Amino acid sequence: MEKLASWKIGTLGLQHVLAMYAGAVIVPLIVGPAVGMTPEQLSFLISIDLFTCGIASLLQVVGGKYFGIKLPVILGCTFTAVGPMIAIGKLQGITAIYGAIIVSGIIVMILAQFMSRVMRYFPPVVTGSVVTIIGISLIPVAMNNVAGGVGAPDFGNIRNLLLAALTLVLIIVINRYLSGYMRAVSVLISMILGTLVAMGMGMVNLSSVSQASWFHMVQPFYFGIPTFHITAILTMILVAIVSMIESTGVFLALGDVCEKKLESSDIKKGLRAEGLASFIGGIFNAFPYTTFSQNVGLVALTRIKTRNVVIAAGVILMILGLVPKVAALTMIIPNPVLGGAMIAMFGMVISSGIKMLSRVDFQRNENLLIIAISVGIGLGAAVIPDAFAKLPEGLRLLFQNGIVIGSFTAIVLNLFLNKREEQMNNDILEDLKSDHSADASI
Repeated sequence: MEKLASWKIGTLGLQHVLAMYAGAVIVPLIVGPAVGMTPEQLSFLISIDLFTCGIASLLQVVGGKYFGIKLPVILGCTFTAVGPMIAIGKLQGITAIYGAIIVSGIIVMILAQFMSRVMRYFPPVVTGSVVTIIGISLIPVAMNNVAGGVGAPDFGNIRNLLLAALTLVLIIVINRYLSGYMRAVSVLISMILGTLVAMGMGMVNLSSVSQASWFHMVQPFYFGIPTFHITAILTMILVAIVSMIESTGVFLALGDVCEKKLESSDIKKGLRAEGLASFIGGIFNAFPYTTFSQNVGLVALTRIKTRNVVIAAGVILMILGLVPKVAALTMIIPNPVLGGAMIAMFGMVISSGIKMLSRVDFQRNENLLIIAISVGIGLGAAVIPDAFAKLPEGLRLLFQNGIVIGSFTAIVLNLFLNKREEQMNNDILEDLKSDHSADASI
């Protein structure tokens, strides 16, 4: 692909920011009020979250000798951490949240050394199932936005559905009739046009922009010096392990999209960078960070795989964190517009999973069973998480996460159902080696 001009790289970076922005700000918007933050504190929390998202993304994409997957990824707060953080904040205070995040980040960096060894447990039948589950489990998020957002008074209103449909149709039309750069920014163009249409329908509220300040300096330990409680730490370590499993699947999906075969050392450095990002998040009183799946879908949709675009996105996120008024401007995009774009992006994640499954031997009933059960359980947990509401909190955290329980199911079933075939293949290889040695001796 031809070298992109700086303004094109910046625009593509902004598209990545818009794709993940709603997911990034929804976590502080939920956690802040739940733990008793004032409006001023909540404003800082949103700003520092965006700023630290930028740092975490740059750490992952630029990388170094020991850190970073060095693929076009964007990091944001993991949704898995929302419930535990609220529980810790209510019982032990805000500072306990950040103490637990700091320790869990250190633990992730240590565990990353051993996580790389499990790569042999991720053949195509497992990775394809995991990536498919990731995409499918995100679709309900998109559909809630299509309808107007959870809890919206006009949830399901026909104007919301039409606005989402318009955004999605615009993406399809641009990809059909345009090419090159215009096709690459199809999601951004569609969201801008969708927002303009929504503005004409009276669905855009600009009050948040006028009320926001122009500059807000970040400050470490803004909410106080972290405190350390064993129960809070253990809870956040559990959340961190869940995120590591999710991120491994996302790394594999992105590696497939970018046509790069990931080695165990790549996974190790990627997970280590996430641990460092969470450690930094605790220092700045932000959140634990993980790789965002929606941006993988955007890479697949745009086919722009250069890391410079994500570097630009990281810088933009840091600027947004320092300039709340500019950040507020991106919040005016209506939920239905975001939902329409999300369908295309999350759908591309599903497509990547199906593409990976195309390398699976479907003549073997064992492989069909692995895909059927793991995807079924993953989707079931994502759609009906309350099915596990009566489980103990630690187990509930695992079972209510469709990506984690579906991935775990795929790994276990592959070990159980395909272990015999793997052993037979190993025996055949050993026999061939023995025959070769015998021939050589003759």
